[in-house]
Amino acid sequence: IFRQMQTILKFLSRLKQNNNRDWFNENKLMYDEARLSFESFVNFLILKIKEFDSEINVHSAKECVFRIYKDVRFSKNKDPYKTNMGAYIADGGKKSKFAGYYIHIEPDASFAGGGIYCPSPPVLKSVRNDIYNDADTLREIINEPLFSKTFPKMYGEQLKTAPKGFSKEFKDIKLINYKSYTVIKEFTNNDVENKAFIDTVISVYKIQKPFNQYLNHVIKNAG
Repeated sequence: IFRQMQTILKFLSRLKQNNNRDWFNENKLMYDEARLSFESFVNFLILKIKEFDSEINVHSAKECVFRIYKDVRFSKNKDPYKTNMGAYIADGGKKSKFAGYYIHIEPDASFAGGGIYCPSPPVLKSVRNDIYNDADTLREIINEPLFSKTFPKMYGEQLKTAPKGFSKEFKDIKLINYKSYTVIKEFTNNDVENKAFIDTVISVYKIQKPFNQYLNHVIKNAG
């Protein structure tokens, strides 16, 4: 694992400085080595996650790993490649509507976490409705001492006012204003290169599991 993560970070660091097609094509072998190292890491993560979360039905990294090639059609930044490697391990793989476990490897910006990121309007409305009817269930999860220490806050964009159909007087309106329900634990490069990194990531995911279970219960009940 140690050498795999070194290989990935080294390639991504160089890509950050040379984000163009000519350099990428000239260094395709280095990319392939980094990609295979990441896929091997994700395959191991899948096996370890399945040991404690039976809802994960994916079998290989290929179902979970995002492409490094960027879609620049709607982006101001026209660099052709992402400078990270990421994978989403969830029921149905990387395009799943369900809450899952995300791993993001990027020089000086790595993290693990998950939840649901930019869900579809029906899924988002279902979660908001559930919180409106019973905010205590989610509050209990995110306020649990180990959870709140690992994930001090939820990430993602928030509305400035109550979404349509919800009273801004609702005492937990801040929980309803999120557009995504995600949590992350950040890592330094030294963390990523540590021999215990995979154990660290798995321990983060185990703490996160009740959050995913809550979201998935809401999504499944909403159909």
